[in-house]
Amino acid sequence: MRYRITTILKPGILDNAGKATTKALQSLGFDSVIDVRIGKTIEIDCDPDDIDNIAQSQFLSNAVMEDYTIEEIKIGE
Repeated sequence: MRYRITTILKPGILDNAGKATTKALQSLGFDSVIDVRIGKTIEIDCDPDDIDNIAQSQFLSNAVMEDYTIEEIKIGE
């Protein structure tokens, strides 16, 4: 099975890249941009029984600072 794991900093954790992107977009005239949060996306093929443990691993996410979501990807769609 193929999965997409998306990690993003938890609310309250300073996102310097997100703040810089917010200011850059606003300076380009996108006044409707209020806040940007930057995360990372990992696509992985693995056994369905392993995906939760993989997503929780310290290699992919930091449980103290990041939240994550897991999405199953339908191959060929």
